Amino acid sequence: MNSSLLRTWFLVSVSAGSFAVGAGPLSLNLRDRVEAPGGSGSFEVRERRAEWDPARTAVVLCDMWDQHWCRSATARVAEMAPRMNAVIQAARRAGVLIIHCPSSTLDFYRDSPGRKLAQSAPVVEARVPLQGWCSLDRTKEPALPIDDSDGGCDDWPQCAQGSPWKRQIAALEIAPGDAITDSAEAYYLMRQRGIENVIVMGVHLNMCVLGRPFGIRQLVAQGLNVVLMRDLTDTMYNSRRRPFVSHFVGTDLMVAHVEQHWCPTVTSADFIDGEPFRFAADRRKTVALLVGENEYRTWETLPAFAAEELAWRGYTLKAVTSSTRTDDFSWDNWAALKDAAVIVVSARRRAMPDGMRALLRAHLAAGRGLVGIRTASHAFAVRGPARAELVPGAGLVEWADFDPEVFGGNYHGHHGAGPETSLAVVAGAVGHPVLTGVSAEDFTGHGSLYQVAPLKPDATVLLQGTIPGQPTEPVAWVRTYGARHARVFYTSLGHAEDFAEPSFRRLFLNAVLWAMDEPIPPAAAP
Repeated sequence: MNSSLLRTWFLVSVSAGSFAVGAGPLSLNLRDRVEAPGGSGSFEVRERRAEWDPARTAVVLCDMWDQHWCRSATARVAEMAPRMNAVIQAARRAGVLIIHCPSSTLDFYRDSPGRKLAQSAPVVEARVPLQGWCSLDRTKEPALPIDDSDGGCDDWPQCAQGSPWKRQIAALEIAPGDAITDSAEAYYLMRQRGIENVIVMGVHLNMCVLGRPFGIRQLVAQGLNVVLMRDLTDTMYNSRRRPFVSHFVGTDLMVAHVEQHWCPTVTSADFIDGEPFRFAADRRKTVALLVGENEYRTWETLPAFAAEELAWRGYTLKAVTSSTRTDDFSWDNWAALKDAAVIVVSARRRAMPDGMRALLRAHLAAGRGLVGIRTASHAFAVRGPARAELVPGAGLVEWADFDPEVFGGNYHGHHGAGPETSLAVVAGAVGHPVLTGVSAEDFTGHGSLYQVAPLKPDATVLLQGTIPGQPTEPVAWVRTYGARHARVFYTSLGHAEDFAEPSFRRLFLNAVLWAMDEPIPPAAAP
């Protein structure tokens, strides 16, 4: 997965306040994705302002039904409906045409003014013939980034499929002057009214929002200026299927797909005050990268790994850093440790502010995860002249027993550089989730082998390593820490060349996910 497609998860559109009739053009913050120069195949986010004439603009509400066959889908529609209603009220006041499109429920509305309004629009010839359903065309877009082949229900057990919808959800007001349809009538009405711009919102993005006759694919084909309201949509996506991310990250991936291949997006903050809408269950976890060492270039390899393997999965990344100077005990942004679901440690013999150590201890005491690589075994054990800075009142402290206390390790040196470490999965660890998709057969360690045996009895060794003429040593293991059973992983791997090993990358990804108690993708998954 190309992480450049998803970098804007952390961007928020500027709020434009509420609109009113006569207030002038609609001012929208458009976001889309354009291919980077040189045809590299990567896409960069582009943001720009646009002004639309309200009288030539329509809002399409796609399939916001009263009930869906999937319980969670029904609940999410109900959760976003009040915010959506506020948006359409603001759009209506500005003079925008509102078109309600609750497919397959028109009998409920057969005698309503809105239904008759849609039926009154004369049939016109379309630039491209309108279809009842417009499927994915691989000549125009690649395969969708999510697997919805099972229907996309994220519940367990999955809900029985059917068609329980009877009407549009009642939370969405249908006012005089609004239209109601589920067919090409929407386009005929747009042509009759001179509509050039369309804002689409509703469900579900990977299905109806793209495919319906009033959906994005067909409206774009007619040459209309189409945008998706990205915070007022949802997907039918089961997080237990490819690409094995949370339901809400699956929706983010679909939004990125639309921005790249179909049309720009906006948020509800362009119409009403406040932040863009977010589902209450959409709580993204934070990964804190604590880096302060001078030997293995983890100040480069760890951020690159996190951007490529974690960012597109929806995790927020925060850096807590020190310089490569061995006598520099200053740390930037260490307050970020407070909110982390997992802390990844790559430090070497550094002192730290007392408050930083307190946050590390509080993090573990709360049962939150910790992952250490390579020099993390002696991350906070200061040696030599630098110990002179550890004087009472100076505010700097060490954590000399961090390795045995937290990792359950026993670092006491390392073998000389030179021979690569042959790795093997410990027989009793086969099937451990952290080893999912990890093959030790073509996997070697590139740094010197650490001497760490014996470990604490409660440590579960996953990988062991050997070099010629020396005893076998544990190379990767897990344990839990404290009364809240914080999940802890450590590996003495982490040399810069290890990050080029697919099995190391998978091991490390699994460890970070496991430490946060997040689902680990199947062996064949990326």
